[in-house]
Amino acid sequence: MAPPPILALSGIRYSLGGQPILAGVDLSVGPAERLTLVGRNGAGKSTLLRILAGEPLADGGERFVQPGTRIALLAQEPGFADAATVADYVAGGRSGTAADDYRVAAILDEVRLPAGQAPGELSGGEARRAAIARALIGEPEVLLLDEPTNHLDLPTIEWLEARLAAWRGACVMVSHDRRFLATLSQAVLWLDRGIVRRMDGGYGGFDEWSTGILEREAVERHKLDRLIERETEWAGRSIRARRTRNEGRLRALQELRRVRRTQGGPVGRASIEAGAASASGSLAIVARSIAKSWGARSIVTGFSTRITRGDRVGLIGANGAGKTTLLRMLIGDLAPDSGSVRLGEGLLPVVIDQRRAALDPRSTPWEVLAGANDHLDVRGRPLHVMSYLRQYLFRDEQARQPVRTLSGGECNRLLLAKALAQPSNLLVLDEPTNDLDADTLDLLQEAIADYDGTVLLVSHDRDFLDRVVTSTIVLEGDGGATEYAGGYSDYLVQRGSRDAEPEPAVRRDKPAPAQREPAVARQRLGYKRERALAELPIRIEGLTAEIATLQRDLADLGLYSRDAAGFTARGARLQAAQAELDAAETEWLELEMLREELRRQAG
Repeated sequence: MAPPPILALSGIRYSLGGQPILAGVDLSVGPAERLTLVGRNGAGKSTLLRILAGEPLADGGERFVQPGTRIALLAQEPGFADAATVADYVAGGRSGTAADDYRVAAILDEVRLPAGQAPGELSGGEARRAAIARALIGEPEVLLLDEPTNHLDLPTIEWLEARLAAWRGACVMVSHDRRFLATLSQAVLWLDRGIVRRMDGGYGGFDEWSTGILEREAVERHKLDRLIERETEWAGRSIRARRTRNEGRLRALQELRRVRRTQGGPVGRASIEAGAASASGSLAIVARSIAKSWGARSIVTGFSTRITRGDRVGLIGANGAGKTTLLRMLIGDLAPDSGSVRLGEGLLPVVIDQRRAALDPRSTPWEVLAGANDHLDVRGRPLHVMSYLRQYLFRDEQARQPVRTLSGGECNRLLLAKALAQPSNLLVLDEPTNDLDADTLDLLQEAIADYDGTVLLVSHDRDFLDRVVTSTIVLEGDGGATEYAGGYSDYLVQRGSRDAEPEPAVRRDKPAPAQREPAVARQRLGYKRERALAELPIRIEGLTAEIATLQRDLADLGLYSRDAAGFTARGARLQAAQAELDAAETEWLELEMLREELRRQAG
């Protein structure tokens, strides 16, 4: 027999602007249960967590909590206004605890935060860690976590997974991170069309279970529609002849129609489409031995890569390791201290920033997309603003509401809508998965897969990386950056195989000759390769200058009329020079990567 719940809701109702969000929610949380709360963006997940925490938001229904039960809520956007230091903020999570309490020091050490720092100076990831520390320090019987992995780097996400796996209390989690949910969840609460359904079992079985429910509902709706059609036909044909005797049947028909009106179908899915990329060359980005430092701290040292059209490259690393810095260098937004970055011809990047800087909270979604116009240009074709917003699951009334009223996921959907409407051949995504629901993540994945340009992606979402990227650049935090084939799981395998390389065997019965170096350390590129490495940059520089001259000559509109043969010859030479440049850069990059690998093995 299951123990009685320590926290429960019954018949909870909540509306926003006349739109029902929660329509009679029933749910219970038992001791030590780890529950996942899922639902589309705007379904009311954050509101439901706040009601569970005790905020008086509900329009009706009852909340039960066992006396003495401590509840902690980790909100999406924690507030630091009343705290002078990080220690003060964290101590506020436990009644009667001072900022200099040993428990505060212990939890701050665990999340790697300085006690005396002002909360306003924290980065997004540091603020998230402080909020987690505040939630944990009170050792509550129920933890309510709203997007706990947002802004966290991979090491911190893995630490939080281990911490929650050992947690003795109950936990209700809202998260877009599927790997996180699959690791921790024991049951799923599905908030859909205002009610909550429960599935006992891990998150891995949710898709099949929810799809089965929607398919059964579709069959029932079809049967109900057919019954209404038959009854309506009967009513129109025989109402006058049989009116007195069939009032009951007419009332039954009206009831059927009422049921069908209130029986909502499955909520639509966002229609995210990246569209055709603008024409560009086969080569997107070539970086040669780039390095960047901030003061005495090295961000990237001697990193080289060659990214071609159609590549999907993920960048991962701890917060502060330099992912955004490297990303900005690769797209030409930030100059390296040394080395060079060459962008392909005709490259048109579009950038989605994790800070949502492109969104004015006072503007409306309509204004963000089209300004004062009724239509916007979506990849070269006009489309009405309302039609485009509906593709991204925005309700009609939201088009004219301020952006500040949108949820985090809805803000990210609006950013995606704005960015993907623009013509581009390089899509740059900095933490695009934050706050997105599972359906929108699936569609974003499909849009990236169908995009025929190049994608650069910074993300801590391990499942999303595995589904999307073709290679992964890992920043180690000490200036080192290494590119691995495949996604996050592939990186772990390759890193593991490198870490597991056996040490050279040493015979104990016969000492090795003095001053003898290991064989790997004696490996060299060889004279021809070393010479090529020295000469290729000069050749690349010469070809780049020649191409610029040829392009300038061909831009002269009168050249063809003055010298048709010369125009044709320059055009042919331009194509040949571009091919030679690509070949030279490829050869240089391969030699440079070989040299770096030999250095790594020797070290």
